[in-house]
Amino acid sequence: MTEFNNVTVVKKANIYFDGKVTSRSVLFADGSKKTLGIMLPGEYEFGTEAAEIMEILAGEMDVLLPGGKSWQTFAAGQQFEVPAGAKFSLRVPVVVDYCCSYLV
Repeated sequence: MTEFNNVTVVKKANIYFDGKVTSRSVLFADGSKKTLGIMLPGEYEFGTEAAEIMEILAGEMDVLLPGGKSWQTFAAGQQFEVPAGAKFSLRVPVVVDYCCSYLV
């Protein structure tokens, strides 16, 4: 899917890590939510409330998934899933454009 139709976009940005990670929330009529964002190069750790799927639209990152012992590289066109209530780590060597889908 390259575009979303009939959605609400929240104007206020989600800003993390001193502005190095930003996103905008996109709300769908069925109650689902996604965020569209940009990550600048750096190392980050995130925690999840809901399970989520992170799709890489441009760039690449190394990901240490919950319970994982080795880093995995994900690039444009790839995605990974993180369970609810988990923490995961990212190493971002280049600017990344991403879409995060929250699972209910």
